[in-house]
Amino acid sequence: MPEYISSAMKRFKQDRPDKVQHQPHAHTSPSYGAKVQYAKEESDEPELDNDKKKFIQQVLGTFLYYARAVDSTMLVALSAIASEQAHPTAATLQKVKQFLDYAASQEEAVLTYHASDMVLAIHSDASYLSESKARSRAGGHFFMSNDHADPPNNGAVLNIAQIIRAVMSSATEAEIGAMYINAREAVPTRKTLEELGHPQPKTPMQTDNTAAQAVVTNNVQPRRTKAMDMRFHWLRDRAARNQFRNFWRSGPSNRGDYYTKYFAGSHHKSVRPEILTPWCQLEDLRRRQQSARNVNEIAQAIFETSRSFLPATRVC
Repeated sequence: MPEYISSAMKRFKQDRPDKVQHQPHAHTSPSYGAKVQYAKEESDEPELDNDKKKFIQQVLGTFLYYARAVDSTMLVALSAIASEQAHPTAATLQKVKQFLDYAASQEEAVLTYHASDMVLAIHSDASYLSESKARSRAGGHFFMSNDHADPPNNGAVLNIAQIIRAVMSSATEAEIGAMYINAREAVPTRKTLEELGHPQPKTPMQTDNTAAQAVVTNNVQPRRTKAMDMRFHWLRDRAARNQFRNFWRSGPSNRGDYYTKYFAGSHHKSVRPEILTPWCQLEDLRRRQQSARNVNEIAQAIFETSRSFLPATRVC
């Protein structure tokens, strides 16, 4: 979406970032070895006036559209700020300013899709007690791939970065809640793909929590709350209808993890080229296309450049 960010920056009178920013939201450094983790105290700051409140809402509305369409690296920060927009404080406004610095500091987002068998695949993840009021966050990465045991990654067609409203009683329950949210979104997507002429096998949904995977595949029968009971029986029911295939892979390979936490700038810099195509790769493709003399050379240029994206994105 060329010029979208620059136009938004002019609208909000921030043509240049106040500070080069590589993380859209502040993060809390982990305290390794701490025996007790204390909850963050609730703010007692007064609410902002209506003009500043409206400014925050305008920023959220403007960038949420762009984040859903192209740049999913913004979703977690926008979700966190949106949860405070009804009663914003000075701290909320500071988060908005950091987000605007991030948006102004990054190059235009480029999302690349590769030809596939049009089989929907999902990476699901959750972060436990990572939000205020003892809430957890669900994350999901939806993409079109091939019918493999471990589907190769592709450009995202949908990303989930959502605070789970109910308070989860364990990390396993949070993971099952995230799987439920992602699977619920996948059901109409499967139907749409089938009506477009792309028959869907069991949709592979990856999780990095062995306990959650054991629960939804009927290998464990836990004691649970009614809410948890509903979620995992819903997942079991959909699996029995041959709609989903739930499987486990280790955490580093789960792309849903990025949409569940607040990371340091160094992590955003390393992961961003895996989610979005670096601009220099697009320019490289354009130069090669311009220098090609015939259709066959153009096709070969596209093929050779696309090979650099998979299985791992080449960093410029």
